[in-house]
Amino acid sequence: MTAPSYVRVFAHSNGLLVSHLHNLLTAAGIPAELRNMTLGGGAGELPLGECEPEVWVARHNAARAEALIRDALEGAAHGPAWECPGCGERLEGVFESCWRCGTPRDGGQE
Repeated sequence: MTAPSYVRVFAHSNGLLVSHLHNLLTAAGIPAELRNMTLGGGAGELPLGECEPEVWVARHNAARAEALIRDALEGAAHGPAWECPGCGERLEGVFESCWRCGTPRDGGQE
C-alpha cells in the first residue's frame, strides 16, 4: 500500500493562524501536517512563498479541509449573524452579546 499524496491547503505568514487551522482540521478528524514552521528567519534569503508556514493534508481530504478552513476564516464556525433583541443592532455570529447595549444574544432569557 502506498502512502497518500499530500497537498497544501493553507499557507500564511502568521504561524499562530496556521497552527489554529491545523488544530481545527485535526479536531474534525482530518490528519494534517504542519510544514515550514521555522523557516520565517529565512525570509529575504529564500523567496517569501517558500518560507510561510503551511498546512498539508492527504489529497483525498483536500476538498473537505479547504471547506472547513474557508468557513473558519469567514466566521461561519461562530454561527449566523443575529439582531440584538434590545436595540436592533445587527451583529456577527461571533458575538454572544450586543456591543452597543450589552444585551445577550438570547435576550437574557434562559
